[in-house]
Amino acid sequence: MVVLSFAVVDDGYASGTDARVEGAASFGAQRKKLLLNGITGFAEPARVMAVMGPSGCGKTTFLDSLTGKLAPNVVMSGNILINGKKNLNSRDVSYVAQEELFLGTLTVKETLTFSANMRLPSKMTKEEINKVVEETIMEMGLEDCADTRIGNWHCRGISNGEKKRLSIGLEILTQPHFLLLDEPTTGLDSASAFYVIQALCHIAHKGKIVICSIHQPSSEIFYLFDDLLLLSSGETVYFGQAKNALKFFADAGFPCPTRRNPSDHFLMCTNLDFDLITEVLERTQLCLASSKSTMEMRKSEIRRTLIETYKSSKLMFNARSKVQQLKHNEEQAIKHYTGSTTSWRKQLCTLTKRSFLNMTRDIGYYWLRIIFYIMVGISIGTLFFHIGTGNNSILARAKCVSFIYGFMICLSCGGLPFFIEELKVFYGERSKGHYGEAVFVVSNIISSFPFLVLTSFSSGTIIYFMVQFHPGLTNYAFFCINLFCCLSVVECCIMAVASLVPNVLMGIGIGTGVIIFMMMPSQIFRSLPELPKFFWRYPMSYLSFASWAVQGEYKNDMLGVEFDPLLPGDAKVSGEKVLPSILGVPLDHNKWWDLTALATLLLVHRLVLFLVLRFVKRAKSPKLWFYAKKSLHIGKRCLLNDKPSVSSRKLAQHPLSSQEGLMSPNLAM
Repeated sequence: MVVLSFAVVDDGYASGTDARVEGAASFGAQRKKLLLNGITGFAEPARVMAVMGPSGCGKTTFLDSLTGKLAPNVVMSGNILINGKKNLNSRDVSYVAQEELFLGTLTVKETLTFSANMRLPSKMTKEEINKVVEETIMEMGLEDCADTRIGNWHCRGISNGEKKRLSIGLEILTQPHFLLLDEPTTGLDSASAFYVIQALCHIAHKGKIVICSIHQPSSEIFYLFDDLLLLSSGETVYFGQAKNALKFFADAGFPCPTRRNPSDHFLMCTNLDFDLITEVLERTQLCLASSKSTMEMRKSEIRRTLIETYKSSKLMFNARSKVQQLKHNEEQAIKHYTGSTTSWRKQLCTLTKRSFLNMTRDIGYYWLRIIFYIMVGISIGTLFFHIGTGNNSILARAKCVSFIYGFMICLSCGGLPFFIEELKVFYGERSKGHYGEAVFVVSNIISSFPFLVLTSFSSGTIIYFMVQFHPGLTNYAFFCINLFCCLSVVECCIMAVASLVPNVLMGIGIGTGVIIFMMMPSQIFRSLPELPKFFWRYPMSYLSFASWAVQGEYKNDMLGVEFDPLLPGDAKVSGEKVLPSILGVPLDHNKWWDLTALATLLLVHRLVLFLVLRFVKRAKSPKLWFYAKKSLHIGKRCLLNDKPSVSSRKLAQHPLSSQEGLMSPNLAM
C-alpha cells in the first residue's frame, strides 16, 4: 500500500524545530507572514481527500508545498514522505491547477493524443498510445465531445465542465500515484461539479491518492469525500474522515443546524473576514434574528475553540501516530513508472506537428497577417509602379525600399497575442516537466517556417514585379530571402518580448518600441555616415537587423543599373556611384555578406529567445520537492529571529486573503 504523509509544515514535530511555511514580502521594508502552521496528516490510496476552508486560508499554498511550486520568497520546512521514505518522483505526482490553458484550435482527442505522445515512453507503439487515449476519454466521459475543438476567440468549443474533465484526463495519462487538484469545481454548475468529483472518486478507487482543494461544495458532493482537511488562516481545524466532521463540530459546541449544508456550516464557523462587519451589524441591530444564535461568539473565538479542541482530540493524536509510524516504516519504496522517457526527437516531432496544426487552424496567427502583407505589397506596388531608371527614380527606389522594410516589419507585431497564448500553454507544460525550452524553440522555428516563407514570397513577388526592381532570378531570390530573414528576426524579437511581458497591450507597445529602436540606426531614417559615431554608428548599426537588410537590398537593386544623367548631355549615373555618394552605402563587402550578417542576427535572436525562456519565469526545480529539510537552516535564520509565541500564534487573526495572492507561486511560468 502506498501512503503519502505530510508534515510539511508541522509545528515542531517532524523537524525538531518550529516548522512552517512563511513568506517575505517587500513594501519598502521586509515583512514575514505565516502562511501555514501545524499541518500534519496523511493520505491513503483509494480515498479522496478534500482540503476545505475560507478564501485565503492556505488551500492553494498547501497543495503548492506538496508539489514544490512555492514562490522563491517562501520558506518551507518539514517532510513529505511516501511510505515513510523521501522517494517522491516527479512522475509520481500530477497537479491540476485551478485554471488550465489549452490550444483552442485542437480537439479534445487531439489534445490528449499530443500530450500522450510527448510524455509516454518512446517504446510504446502508436496503437498502444491511442488505446490509452481512448480509455482516458471514456473514463472522463468525454466521448460526445472527443472530436470537438476546445474553442478560442473565433470558435466556440466545449463547456467548462468538459474542460475540467479534460485537464484531469491529461494528468492521468501517465497513471501517476498522486493526483492533486486545485479547486476543480470552480466555475461549474452543481451537476457538472458533481460529475467531476465522481470522476475523481473512480480514479481514486483504482488505487490512486487524490487530494483536491474545494471551496464550498454542495452537500451531495461533500458526502463523496472520504477524508477532510479543514483549514483556517493556515492552521488545521479538522483532519479526519469527512463523515465524522459534523460530530466533531457538535462535540466542540457548534452543531450544524438541520438542513444546512455541512460545508456552509464549516465555513461560517471558520471565516474571519467578516468579524468586524458582523460586529457593526450587531451594534446597529441589523443582524437577522435567525442568525443571532450563530453570531453570539465572534468567529475568531469559534475558530480558536475548534483549533484547541482538535489539538487535544484523539484525531490529532492518531494523525501524529500514523505519521510517526510511517517515518519508521521498513516497507519497500514504491515502484516508479519504469518505462523509458520520451525521446527528444519524438517530443520535437510531436510539438512541431501540434504547433503547425494550431498555426494552420487559427486564422489570426498567420493567415490574417498574410492577407495584410499582400495588401501592403499591392499598395507599395501601385505607389511605385514601374519605377524606371530616370534620375528621379534614384531617391524613389530608396524610398520604396525604406517603405517596404519600415511598414512590413511593424506588421509582425500582430502575431504577439497568439504567441502569448501558445506561450502560456508552454509555461504550464514546462512546469510539469513535459518538455524543455530547446524543444519549444526549435519546434516553433520549424512550424513557423512555411508561413514566413509564404508571407515573404507572396508579398515580395507582388512588390518585385509591380515596382520592377533590378531584373534577374538571382536578384528576385535575394529580395525574397532578405525579406524572409528580416521578418524572421522581427518575429523572434516579438517572441522574446512576449516572454518577458506576457500581456497583450504591454507586449504590443513594448514590442513596437523595440522594433522602432532597432530600425533607427538604419538607412531608413539616415545614411550610415551621417549617424553619430558613438552608440548609433558603433555598435547599434551593426546590431540592427534593419540596417543589414536595407543596405543589402540597396546593393541588390542598384548595382549594375544605370540611371539617366542628372543634367542633359552628361554621362549616365551607375548604381556603384549612387550607393556611396547619395545613399551612404559602403561597397567594401557585397550583398551576400549583408544577408549572412542578417542570418547571423536571426540565430542570435533565437538564442536570446531560448535564454529568456530558460531563465525567466522558471519555477523551482522539482528536485526540491522532497528536500524540505535542506531549507531548514534558512528557515531558522528567517523565522526564529522573529519567532512568535504560542499564545500569539493561537490568537493570530491576519487572514491569508491578503497574503496568498502575494505569496502564491507563479504557475504560468
